[in-house]
Amino acid sequence: MSKMVRSVIPLVVASFLLMGVGTLSSRSFVYAQSSVTDSNIRAEIMNKALKNSKFKNVEVSVHNGVVKLTGTVAVYDTKSQATQRVQRVKGVTAVENEIVAGGEAIPDAELLQKVLRAVQYDRAGWRSQPFNAISVSVRNGVVTLGGHAYGPVDADSAVATAANMKGVRDVINDIQVDPVSPMDDRIRFAVYRAVYGFPSLQKYAIDPLKPIRISVQNGNVTLYGVVNSQADKDTAGIRANSVSGVFHVTNDLQVAGQAPGKK
Repeated sequence: MSKMVRSVIPLVVASFLLMGVGTLSSRSFVYAQSSVTDSNIRAEIMNKALKNSKFKNVEVSVHNGVVKLTGTVAVYDTKSQATQRVQRVKGVTAVENEIVAGGEAIPDAELLQKVLRAVQYDRAGWRSQPFNAISVSVRNGVVTLGGHAYGPVDADSAVATAANMKGVRDVINDIQVDPVSPMDDRIRFAVYRAVYGFPSLQKYAIDPLKPIRISVQNGNVTLYGVVNSQADKDTAGIRANSVSGVFHVTNDLQVAGQAPGKK
C-alpha cells in the first residue's frame, strides 16, 4: 500500500506543474498579440523613431503592422535612416519606404561630376585612398557605385558620401571589395612606391586626389585614373610591371583630353 501512495504523489505534482506552465504560456501569448495596435505603432514612430527635424516632411501610415512612409527628405541617407529606425519599432512587420530624397532635381551630367569628385577625394590622407578605384554612374538621380575598394570601410565611406549629397535619389552599391591578402598588400605598396616615386610621375603624388589608382587582386594589378600624357601612362605601366611578385598589369589609365580606349 505504501508503495502505491509513493508512486501516485509525484504524478499528481507533475501534472499540476504542467498545467501551470501551460496556463502562463497561453496568457503571455495573448498579451503579446493584443498589446500593439496600428495606432500604437504610428505614435511610437512619430513621437520617437522619426521625431528628429530632418524627418519633419515624412508622413506615416500603418496597416496591420505594415508601415508606409511618404513625403520628402533632403538627402538619400536620411531616407535610408528612416527605414532602419522604423524597423526597430515594436510591432512593425514591414516597411514600404516611398520617401522622395535628394531635394531639388539636378541634371544627371552635373550630379555625376559632383558625386565623382566627392568619391575620389573621399578618404584623402588615408593610406588606403590610392588603392580605391571606385566608379560612378548616374541615371535619373540614381547613383550606382562600382569598381574596387581596398576594404569594406572604404566601400561604406564611398556609399555614405554619395548618400549624403543633394540631388541623389538612391544609391546602388556594386563596389567590389578586394580580397584581404598580405601578399597583395605588399604588392600594393611596392607598386605605389614604384609609380609615385619615379621622377616623371612624382607630380601626381602632390595631388590629394591621387589620380593614379592601384587595384590588386591575387597579384594582378590594374591601374585606373587619368594622367597628363601617353608617356606618363606608359611609364606607370612599366613601373608597375617592375615590381616583384606581380603576375600581370592591366593599364586602364586614361590620358586627359583623349577619348577612352585610344592610345
